[in-house]
Amino acid sequence: QVQLVESGGGLVQTGGSLRLSCTASARPFSSFVVGWFRQAPGKEREFVASISWSGETGYYADSVKGRFIISRDNAENTAYLQMNSLRPEDTAVYFCALSGSVSNWIRTKIREYDYWGQGTQVTVSS
Repeated sequence: QVQLVESGGGLVQTGGSLRLSCTASARPFSSFVVGWFRQAPGKEREFVASISWSGETGYYADSVKGRFIISRDNAENTAYLQMNSLRPEDTAVYFCALSGSVSNWIRTKIREYDYWGQGTQVTVSS
């Protein structure tokens, strides 16, 4: 069973930064697309970003483009989400997920992912 563990969430002021980490037990980690999603209270879970198998390229939701950076270290089985210029509307539980897709690394839908972490809370105060 593949396990994902997120960390790095917390409370930050508007304009601040946080870096989330996601460590996976999947082997080989490099064979999976990694995605980040978030879910705010009372809202549906939404796509944030995904990254290609090698980590060369990321794809972002419009709401975070230019502020968030997704990356991965396949040697460490870890993916990251660097979040800058945070806003109150970024407040949510953030989840990382793995997709076994071998053809397309731009995966924006929940059903396209096979494994999920438990989430980490990010709260941005105004």
